[in-house]
Amino acid sequence: MRLTDRTLNLLPRQVAELLRKKRETVKFIIVGGLCYVVSLVLNYGLRFTVFEEKPVTALTIANVVATVVSYFLNREWSFRTRGGRRRHHEMLLFFVANGIGVILNSAPLWVAQYVFGLHKPNISSAAEELSDFIFGMIIGVAVAMVFRLWAYRVWVFPHDDVRPAPKRYEPPVQAAAVPTPTATDSSNA
Repeated sequence: MRLTDRTLNLLPRQVAELLRKKRETVKFIIVGGLCYVVSLVLNYGLRFTVFEEKPVTALTIANVVATVVSYFLNREWSFRTRGGRRRHHEMLLFFVANGIGVILNSAPLWVAQYVFGLHKPNISSAAEELSDFIFGMIIGVAVAMVFRLWAYRVWVFPHDDVRPAPKRYEPPVQAAAVPTPTATDSSNA
């Protein structure tokens, strides 16, 4: 049994059935969650080291790295049966869609920093960090996620059931024990 099915079996039956119907979206969200962690760790790793004064640059680099991870996980897991394009064309469309996604992700932070002026010395360091997190890591990620899901389905992996899905694991069925004739059974007949 696949990991996704085992995990869904832990949930109430009605919830599990609903999520199975939306399996592709659930997998997309899981990949997105993992890439969110990658982006979060890289963003703050860069912000507190080499890009201390450039939060938009740190966020953009973190999103580019997370996008590369996202491509491989989405292609091989979330949208495994979708496709319909040559690999290089699909990859180009993926990175164009994600380029737009990076811009959409960074735009709220840019607006907060440079239009609203939510940065030092206008506000405290704590307020700036909170603002950067809300505008960059929550609002920006949410806007970009909705766009990416739509773009992957429409542009990048447009056709469903193009690549065969791996066969589901089904446990072997145990046959009922059939008595074998013995020497004494054949002499009684």
